[in-house]
Amino acid sequence: MQAARGASLSASGDPDIDPAPHDQEAAPPRRIRLFAVVVALTYVVDVVTKLLAVEFLTGRPDVEVVPGVLELHLTRNPGAAFSMATGLTVLLSVVAAAVCVVVVRTAARLRDRGWAVALGLLLGGALGNLTDRLLRSPGPLRGHVVDFLQLPHWPVFNVADSAIVVAAGLVILQSVRGVGVTGRG
Repeated sequence: MQAARGASLSASGDPDIDPAPHDQEAAPPRRIRLFAVVVALTYVVDVVTKLLAVEFLTGRPDVEVVPGVLELHLTRNPGAAFSMATGLTVLLSVVAAAVCVVVVRTAARLRDRGWAVALGLLLGGALGNLTDRLLRSPGPLRGHVVDFLQLPHWPVFNVADSAIVVAAGLVILQSVRGVGVTGRG
């Protein structure tokens, strides 16, 4: 059945009751692509910067990038943010893996750009730190995360940590705005 040009194919003709199928079908692939690009960029930038930090900062003095604001200081963190829970590295690895699974499953319902970016940053950051926990010394699930960015009066962190914090901010913003993963409140 075809409708006249510009006519609605919905049963009621009301777009609030019967949203156009075109809009619902077109949105997920674009949002999933955005999500995937953000995940990939976040992960690659995190891994590459950690490799460079280990290569160029091991056994060397700190590097002042912006005087009084940003220093490069290499450290390895067995715990969570701010070096908390240093004895729970295996548990942190399992939690990070679970977060990755939940984010991937949630991404299938993405209909909102803000959520696509937030979940992409969260997954990219979680994967970046999980990669360290899986592949770095002292061994699988116990590996220490490479941190190298130092601000005054702040613990040393990395790109993955930054992505996770920005993701949390975006999640809070979207929640306050009443926007859900599917784009509706």
